[in-house]
Amino acid sequence: MLLPLFPLSTVLFPGCTLDLQIFEPRYLDMISRCLKAGEGFGVVRLLRGREVGEAATTFAGIGCEALIRDWHQQPNGLLGIRVQGGRRFIVRSSSAQPDQLLIGEVDWLAEPANPPLTDEHADLLALFEALAEHPLVAALEMGGAASGMRDLADRLAYLLPFALEQKLALLEADDPQQRLAMIQVYLERLQDEGA
Repeated sequence: MLLPLFPLSTVLFPGCTLDLQIFEPRYLDMISRCLKAGEGFGVVRLLRGREVGEAATTFAGIGCEALIRDWHQQPNGLLGIRVQGGRRFIVRSSSAQPDQLLIGEVDWLAEPANPPLTDEHADLLALFEALAEHPLVAALEMGGAASGMRDLADRLAYLLPFALEQKLALLEADDPQQRLAMIQVYLERLQDEGA
């Protein structure tokens, strides 16, 4: 499937919310086409280069569909959009259009099951609930309680201050139990660094 790509210095996860300011003509046109067609675009992690200007050539081979949930003209005149992460995908190939918009040939990844949380996940669930009370996180309106292991893993991976390489590794991992175990390891590393 062909999908417009938006390389950013962030990693979007399914079910998570991202606010963007759109000002480049290529992305304004892309958003207009997406809104008219009722379709999303792909967010991929920029590995080298800049978010603005010429089309990025070095970005992660995995990304997340961005579904437009809201849009408005901001006081500074820019277009503000709120997107929600949809399906994960693998980029098979990409090319830049004359306006420098990247178009990717992508394959959608099958989403794993969302097994119920167990007592083993109580600490991670408590951490997410504490994060969800922060005003900046609450403003993202990511939909209340985590409904299972996959959902909790996506939200924690998105919200916690992990290195972008770690976030990409979490986006690539299919098994929710494995992802939660990876998050626990990354958290322990963060604590060790802060000690």
